[in-house]
Amino acid sequence: MSILTYCKGLPTPESEMNGLGQTELEMFLECYAPIFRSAAIETVNQLLLNDFNKSQWNTHLQKAYGINKRHANGVISAAIGRVDAAKAHRELHIKTTAGKIKSIEKWLKSSERKLKLARKFYAKKNWQHSKTGCNLPLSCSLKYRDTNWSNLRFQIHGKKRKLTLFKNKLEHLRVKPIRVWVPRGNIFIVGSKDESHGNQVAQWDEQTIKIRVPECLEFRFGKTVSSSIGDYKRNINRLPESGSKTWHFFYKNGRWVAAVQFTPKAVKQQSQTVRYGCIGIDMNPGSMGWAYVDSDGNLKAKGQIPLQMGLPNGKQEAQIVDACLQLAGLAISFECPVVCEELDFSDKKERLGEESRKYARMLSSWAYSKFYELLQSILSNRGIELVTVNPAYSSLIGLVKYMRMYALSSDCAAALVIARRGMRLSEKAQSSITAYSSVNEEKHVWSFWNELNKIIKRSSEINRRHDYFTVSNWSFLGNLNNGEA
Repeated sequence: MSILTYCKGLPTPESEMNGLGQTELEMFLECYAPIFRSAAIETVNQLLLNDFNKSQWNTHLQKAYGINKRHANGVISAAIGRVDAAKAHRELHIKTTAGKIKSIEKWLKSSERKLKLARKFYAKKNWQHSKTGCNLPLSCSLKYRDTNWSNLRFQIHGKKRKLTLFKNKLEHLRVKPIRVWVPRGNIFIVGSKDESHGNQVAQWDEQTIKIRVPECLEFRFGKTVSSSIGDYKRNINRLPESGSKTWHFFYKNGRWVAAVQFTPKAVKQQSQTVRYGCIGIDMNPGSMGWAYVDSDGNLKAKGQIPLQMGLPNGKQEAQIVDACLQLAGLAISFECPVVCEELDFSDKKERLGEESRKYARMLSSWAYSKFYELLQSILSNRGIELVTVNPAYSSLIGLVKYMRMYALSSDCAAALVIARRGMRLSEKAQSSITAYSSVNEEKHVWSFWNELNKIIKRSSEINRRHDYFTVSNWSFLGNLNNGEA
């Protein structure tokens, strides 16, 4: 079950402010935060020793810091969350570093082989009359006064140095102790669905919150502290009246923020099942293509949502939200779910060092993960189902099968493939292609697209995406399969 969090700055009603310009709740949070942090640090250290008994440690925190059982539960939950996050981050760091090592080794193997074959080619006596040509023709730059061979050797030298650096870093990461950061000005109060108002320590009646003061601070604030914080207004409010409510108070930008975590209440489902049709989307840094298909998998509507790169974080997030709202409006009008790619950009970012500068800049400058996070949230709030599929060969299939058929742009063609894949429809190639290329019916259809992708890369007929509009006869595939240039 998903969990939502609503945040708001802690209000400071004039009637509650004291001579210091603070409310009683703010004074309590500032006094309790250092105690909470000290208890959390000790709990984190105990967790890292892998010798932790929650019940015994709860009793220890109560005696050591003068807090009750519910406050101690909040300390333990916050510490466990931070330790688990630190361990997950270390695993991701190790995985990313290992991926970079693998990518560099693959690049080195390819580049060294390229140089070896080039030397072998020019060692032939009659290389000028060769029919195949050289994979790395020798050339010279008048600007830099250097050959491409010399430049490639210099790159190989640099990559080997980087490879050694990453290998040493990986060995260090595997033995380095995990360090966990515990912030200041941070208080966590765990709730329960069996308690009144979803929390025994912090009870909120949608206007006023009343917090039970721990024993160590009762001499100063009494048994409870209360403040009028109002409600959490949202266009689509999914905050239930009952159920568990966990409260998180943290200090940010000179003021306290009150965040409530809860299990959202269900909303009315506005999308039908995927078999009655769906909208597929293909995400690119410059635009997002979408395509709506009916129950038979036929294209009925298409379009593009322009996206601008290089915006500041605030404007970029606003642009992403606007694009997601447009998608939600389309899904509501067609009464269908949205199908998107199941993308893991960590794998692509591991290979950025071996890609072109343009591609690396394009991939790094766009918040892909933020887009899918916001899309999931916006669609869920409106009762629209979001389906994810494997994006393998979606761009290639769209270019080969549907780009010319429907006169689509490349992103809309890929979106059409993703929509059909969400409906589990056929992805077989048309007979005009299979007639000139060997097809093994016993293998998965993606094995054919993999082979076709390799053949197209060797072809001189297709050099850019617009060339797919002009390909009317795929007979050149047969010549390439036979090894002819």
